[in-house]
Amino acid sequence: MDGIHDLGGMQSFGPIRREVGEPVFHEEWEGRLYAMRMATRLQNPGNLRPHIERMAPGQYLNSSYYEKWLHAWTQILVQNGVLTEEELRDREAALAADTGTPLPRREDPHQARQALERLRQPQPLQRAATSQPRFRVGDLVQTRHFHPPGHTRLPRYARGRQGAVVKFYGFHDYPDEDAAPRVQPLYAVRFAARELWGESAELDSAVYLDIWENYLE
Repeated sequence: MDGIHDLGGMQSFGPIRREVGEPVFHEEWEGRLYAMRMATRLQNPGNLRPHIERMAPGQYLNSSYYEKWLHAWTQILVQNGVLTEEELRDREAALAADTGTPLPRREDPHQARQALERLRQPQPLQRAATSQPRFRVGDLVQTRHFHPPGHTRLPRYARGRQGAVVKFYGFHDYPDEDAAPRVQPLYAVRFAARELWGESAELDSAVYLDIWENYLE
């Protein structure tokens, strides 16, 4: 979908400041949230990105990485019936009223080991071929110019642009919400920077994007 999350190519947001020696988690709650995501088994776990992309622009821009995770994860828990909106509101109100109350904690070494085993288990990304790929390395292609209502991995700045296929990755899960088939060929496509950014781009630079077949014409 078109939203504030799609910042590629936008200007006036300032430089990206890298933190030297950045820790994996800045706060303890971030690690707890990551562990919850990894350890909780849901019938329909869904994906965090569509929920993050539906955040209000002001909330999105003023939220940290894991604050966005927290917003999305609570929405997924509500959708799966693990929590209700009322329970969330009541819990937030109780914590806000008494900030000194220690948070509940339950030690479960068995569950922790299971979560770590799942986390360390290799997850192959390639899927079995479901069709013949339409494009080959060297083919000239153009991306679709569309504005899907749901999640998509084709950024706005690359829609309706011409490039060349430089690599075929095989078949991978197609992430868009509106999508069929669910497995599609995936390509690396090279775009001249000036094709994307116009005269403001450096003359000899290029951008490489991984693009599913459904995005290409």
